Amino acid sequence: MAALLADGHDTGLTALRGALELLANEELPTREATMRWLLLAPVALEAFIHYAWDLHAWDILATRAVRLARDVGALGALPPALIYAGGVHIHYGDFAEAARMIDEADAIAAATGHAPHKYATLVLAAWRGDADVAAGIIADARASAVERGEVSLLGAMGYIQGVLFNGLARYEEALVAARSGIEHDGFNFTGLSLVEHVEAATRCGKLDQARASLARLVELTRAADSGWARGACARSRALLAEGDEADSLYRTAIEEFGRGRVAVEVARTHLLYGEWLRRSRRPSLAREQLRAAYEMFDRMRANAFAERTRRELIATGEHVRARVTRPAADLTPQESQIATLAADGMTNAKIGAELFISPHTVEWHLRKVYTKLGINSRRALPDALVTAPAVDTKERGSEGTRQNRHERSLRSPRTTRPR
Repeated sequence: MAALLADGHDTGLTALRGALELLANEELPTREATMRWLLLAPVALEAFIHYAWDLHAWDILATRAVRLARDVGALGALPPALIYAGGVHIHYGDFAEAARMIDEADAIAAATGHAPHKYATLVLAAWRGDADVAAGIIADARASAVERGEVSLLGAMGYIQGVLFNGLARYEEALVAARSGIEHDGFNFTGLSLVEHVEAATRCGKLDQARASLARLVELTRAADSGWARGACARSRALLAEGDEADSLYRTAIEEFGRGRVAVEVARTHLLYGEWLRRSRRPSLAREQLRAAYEMFDRMRANAFAERTRRELIATGEHVRARVTRPAADLTPQESQIATLAADGMTNAKIGAELFISPHTVEWHLRKVYTKLGINSRRALPDALVTAPAVDTKERGSEGTRQNRHERSLRSPRTTRPR
């Protein structure tokens, strides 16, 4: 980290990559050694996320942090570890698993008297396109950031609102938000804000601004040899390119994001590629890309991006079926988990020990479950859960056995080169 900040990205990332193997596999024979590792992990994670653009390293370190914090009962370190792990799943496109981890982190923080971690909640709300949900959280977080001088949080707000408003096709607002993220970044979110700014600026016709942000993005990611970084640069270039060059860059971006396993960006690139093909008067090819994007966004429940894609598909002449919305009575991921454990006969105390939350918090969640399922006792849970809507599922005909959500999110039709 010192090398990154003092000597530049080339030197810093070389040292950082050398540290990954040790961070992932270091033997930790004592509780003190484990606690030392847990204190270092957030610093390493920020570097691998925002400087190396390495989702694989993010996953490895966040998963280990959660496991180690559970193993030693480090309740102070577990919520941030869960938040980082939830961030991985957001980028994998598994929003339900991300929400479960964020809920658990918030419950532990509340039970131990710590402030909840808002970053991941905001990022998830932005990717879901929950404008109403995000608005209140963003306002509170921004006020707190200004009051406490948290420049990094202000930078994060710019990126988060950039994602939200780009998904909603409110490009002028996305442009302002992303610019704010770039200008107020204290350490980490500059690159992600630049990606949002390029898209918003091109949609607003601010091509000089888009080119300036692209140049800065290219410089920032030059030493990061990752699919995430290469995909971000290729797609941002494509937005400013024309003809065969743009076509090639979009296909490269899909390939690179897929290599980096960044499913949400794979879906976005299918959308942008499809939009470009439609405007290039190639509707049949546009439909291929837009169908891939719509399927991925719909499965993730990235609602704003899905709706944006649906409108593009209709513009190509495609008949788009009505989306199946989740009933209001659906349980949240954490409510579903607690209800299932209670239905299996576990007491509140045992459920709390399993999930690192207090028995009081378990009972609070169960009361919400009873209300949603229309029951009034634990005895009714097994039958109620059999007929309750499952979390994050929808009708898919004879789809058969559900496969790993992450693998399905990354699966997309092979891109066809226009003939």
